[in-house]
Amino acid sequence: MKPSVLAWAMAATLGLVVAEVLGGLLGRSVALLNDAVHNLSDVPALGISWLAMRWAERPADTEKTYGYHRAGTLAAFTNAMLLVVLALWLGYEAIERLRTPVAVVESWMIWTSLAALAVNGGITLALVRGHTDLNLRSILVHNFGDALSNIAIIAGAIVMRYARMPWIDPLLGLAIGLLVLYSSIGILRASAHILLEGRPHGTQVEEVARAILTVEHVQEVHDVHIWSLGGEYNALSCHARIPDMHMDECERVLAAIRKKVQQFGIEHSTVQLERAGLPATSGYIMPTSAQKSS
Repeated sequence: MKPSVLAWAMAATLGLVVAEVLGGLLGRSVALLNDAVHNLSDVPALGISWLAMRWAERPADTEKTYGYHRAGTLAAFTNAMLLVVLALWLGYEAIERLRTPVAVVESWMIWTSLAALAVNGGITLALVRGHTDLNLRSILVHNFGDALSNIAIIAGAIVMRYARMPWIDPLLGLAIGLLVLYSSIGILRASAHILLEGRPHGTQVEEVARAILTVEHVQEVHDVHIWSLGGEYNALSCHARIPDMHMDECERVLAAIRKKVQQFGIEHSTVQLERAGLPATSGYIMPTSAQKSS
């Protein structure tokens, strides 16, 4: 996905925020005002994500030797923290309005939400191709939530138009806050897992170690570390013990190990070969049922 898509999404979101603030003030709707603040949080989120995409394209250098792959993950973590705070604030405002309901102008709620639904739906469709990227996923989930909240506001406005239920408006505001909180916590946990060098989801360390042990001449493997650099770019480092052999044979063993771990989605691997029979200095991963390939 091109960064220009995020730039257009940011401009559209700014226009939407202005429209929802006017609609909320004229329609006296706390749900619309809360949704406007909700959409306003998309602006720095989109800006950070745009900057992260540009950074991620930069090559590795002497300062950032792995490159800038985690720029998007850092952006997702920042966005999620912002959304958690926002969700708590939205919930507080909605509870206050539940205590003292205010009559709303339903027509303003309906037409403003229809315009917001068109904008949020368009942004969601534009970002759906990047759903596997954690950075873009945070924006996608946020805008999808915006679209759902617009539909809920429209439905609530129609009900309030024909029934005297002023509590529906703050109840919708509270539901929007809970939706934002739920989605944000998931993104916060996933991004924190990557920033803390967590194991990529779906990859088991012992399973990878067993696969390495099937490589010819590899007798032991230990100090296995697997982590994600961001997105789908995973890395591995390990120590493998092999018998004394010529350097050319060592190179073939290294190539075989790298090919083996690529089956687990690991693109970057660092393998230290050691002579078999030396005393152990760290914990081993030596599955006993591994069979050597012929």
